[in-house]
Amino acid sequence: MSIKTLVPVAAAALLAVTFLFSPNAAAAQKPAARPNDLLDAVAWTETSVEHNLVFREIYRAAEGKLLEALHDKHWDALPYNERTRGYEAFKPAVILDIDETVLGNSPYEARLIKEHKEYSGSSFAAWIRQERDRPLPGALAFTKFAASHGVRVFYITNRGKFLDKATTGDLRKLGFPLQGHAVLGLGTYIKGCIQLGSQKTCRRELVGRRYRVLMEFGDQAGDFMTVLDNTPRGRRKAMEHYRSWIGERWFVLPNPMYGSWLNALFHNYWEQPAVRRRREILDHLPTNQKADSK
Repeated sequence: MSIKTLVPVAAAALLAVTFLFSPNAAAAQKPAARPNDLLDAVAWTETSVEHNLVFREIYRAAEGKLLEALHDKHWDALPYNERTRGYEAFKPAVILDIDETVLGNSPYEARLIKEHKEYSGSSFAAWIRQERDRPLPGALAFTKFAASHGVRVFYITNRGKFLDKATTGDLRKLGFPLQGHAVLGLGTYIKGCIQLGSQKTCRRELVGRRYRVLMEFGDQAGDFMTVLDNTPRGRRKAMEHYRSWIGERWFVLPNPMYGSWLNALFHNYWEQPAVRRRREILDHLPTNQKADSK
């Protein structure tokens, strides 16, 4: 081998050795973390003006409907099978979910993305105890409006009951109306009612025993009614008889980040690897246009 051939070969070898033993070599060889599919959803929730406008629009429309409901003794927003006889004579109330309905916790979701982590009950509980949630646009104004018209405000959340104190403290600090035991977390004991998983049926029933529920607010179908078949088809079927209530008695807030709608796409099986969950979600995406009333 000639000298002219040896020089570039030696130089290449020296370059390779230098790279392998350089401080940044390990980082350069380490595969990049898989992009988080929730990035766009969290970014929209956190930064878009459209997110805030939609929330304000929904809550502002609800104020007008609330005044109409107050003057109609037969106006009741509980599902048909959850109503109590004689509700027409009860005092009025409204029921609101908390997460992504009244309070926004998208910064928690953003932290998970940046730290390449997934949701866990313990990390979310730690976030709640910090009492750093923000009121979502329009929510504070609406609840104050309702309270000023003699409407009792209840917050039914699937945060564990052990977090009721922190949740109540956060709501109080932000100025939300609170009267008595206004926060009903998951695990609240309801005499005479059997709790089904994380369904809110019993807690809605508890409110309905003493109050005429004029409106319900939430970001999930389960915030309004019991959904036993949590599949895309089952969810659509459950809501079929209540479509005329949307924007009248039931007010749905947008949440593209998480929820039972997402769980339904991978058979509610969170324990499976993230790669497999993602594959099952992709299987639900259509590749051609088709009519679907949803």
